[in-house]
Amino acid sequence: MATYEDFVKIDIRVGKVISVEDFPEARKPLYKITVDFGPEIGSKKSAVGCRDVYSKDQLMGRQVLGLVNMAPKKIGPFFSEFLTLGVSDENNKCILIRPDREAPLGSRMF
Repeated sequence: MATYEDFVKIDIRVGKVISVEDFPEARKPLYKITVDFGPEIGSKKSAVGCRDVYSKDQLMGRQVLGLVNMAPKKIGPFFSEFLTLGVSDENNKCILIRPDREAPLGSRMF
């Protein structure tokens, strides 16, 4: 069972999507996104599997939650620098997790 000490090792922050690109080299339908996590962390890139749910326009400017203190993961020719958090809808498609109102960029989840 996870302890509180385990939980605080995980750094989940609020960021704002500042760029969205197609990722044609990926085996699954993915976007490459850049997210601004504020002045402490800066901008990071991630590959996210939500093309079936969101258009590029719907993602631009959207606040998301991201796990920012994990090792980069290579996805084809791309290095994902953080994990964008989401849950499955009734069709097993990715719905991104976000605050229910605007939060300061870089705010830590607690």
